[in-house]
Amino acid sequence: MFTLTSELFLTLFASSWIFVLCQETQEVKAGEDATLQCQSHGGADITVIAWSRTDLKPDDGYVFFFRDNLLRKDDQHSSFQGRVNLRDPEKKNGDASVILKNVKINDTGTYECRIGEGNKEGKSDPSSVIKLTVTGHTAGHKEGGDKEGNVSQTGGVLALVGAGFMIFRKC
Repeated sequence: MFTLTSELFLTLFASSWIFVLCQETQEVKAGEDATLQCQSHGGADITVIAWSRTDLKPDDGYVFFFRDNLLRKDDQHSSFQGRVNLRDPEKKNGDASVILKNVKINDTGTYECRIGEGNKEGKSDPSSVIKLTVTGHTAGHKEGGDKEGNVSQTGGVLALVGAGFMIFRKC
């Protein structure tokens, strides 16, 4: 049987606040452009920029995937094609930020940026986590929302603790 001790409770509580404090939030009106900021930590040459949204399945594609100085459109989720560009195509000072054009209600979600630098291989921790909220109405949007627009806000306690510790390491 699982027992919630005071130490475990304190760890869970602290982890959840670390996650909230380290996660950037951004609110944008439908139809506007959103800048999702991400910065390289080391100043090394950026070889990969991968922006994903946490509620999309990995097989669905990325929000933005850049490798070998090319946008990989074949690896991009169809709802983001033609709407996402690097803020600074030269990636000066390690800037891996992107601009999401003409945001829609369905763009609401948590976005993660991962950067590959130099010769480093393997999956990296997110360099940036942004919770984007899109407000207002767009043409064809129904008040009650639709199946594609609904984003699950629930998650397990263990997932929260794990995410909190990962973000705590980054902060």
